[in-house]
Amino acid sequence: MSQTAINLIAISVFLMTLSTLLGPLVHLSPTIPALVTVAFLGIATLDNFSLQGKGGTIVLDWLARFSPGYRERIIHHEAGHFLVAHLLGIPVTGYTLSAWEAWKLGQPGQGGVILEDSEIAKQLEKGKITVSMCDRYCNIWMAGIAAEMLVFNSAEGGGDDKAKLNQFLAALGFEEKVFEQKQRFYLLQAKNLIQENWEGYQALVEAMRERVAVEECIGIISRRGAEVQREGK
Repeated sequence: MSQTAINLIAISVFLMTLSTLLGPLVHLSPTIPALVTVAFLGIATLDNFSLQGKGGTIVLDWLARFSPGYRERIIHHEAGHFLVAHLLGIPVTGYTLSAWEAWKLGQPGQGGVILEDSEIAKQLEKGKITVSMCDRYCNIWMAGIAAEMLVFNSAEGGGDDKAKLNQFLAALGFEEKVFEQKQRFYLLQAKNLIQENWEGYQALVEAMRERVAVEECIGIISRRGAEVQREGK
């Protein structure tokens, strides 16, 4: 059973327990929490057997979005991926900021930055990937966590990013015992890139919050970088 399905079942149990305790005080019909519980359990079952965790992720993401703090973390996380990919020369072709948007585009998780991966695909087909390409993608994968840590002093997202990095390292022949060391290394690299381009990052966050198109986001990063250079002279 997926972790998402387990979370949905836990929510169902909590709702039923809460309604049992508080229902009589607020004159809540027992039918309502029962229907809600059945709905959550149904979603959990469908999610586990048919949707491979995505259905439950969408529901949990929708519930979490009632929290402004959660929405802000998603935006700052994805802006970190976007900025570092752009700085390292990997073209960004799109981005999503919710599990529903990601699901419609066939992407995992609560959101994501879509990259133009043709160059690394060519190298993988040849069975030889350059050190430069390896470093760039590893930095990009850790950039979301780096951004959250810089802004919020902690990271709540990034499980999928770490999994991608670990799978990539395993495919390159690295042993599992070095995964955490590599994560820390690339996390520090990504942090430095974001800090060195902090004004551009902040401008990008504002643009993504307004759902600005990718091309305009790139223009905003470039303009802000040029402004900083002029101010530094």
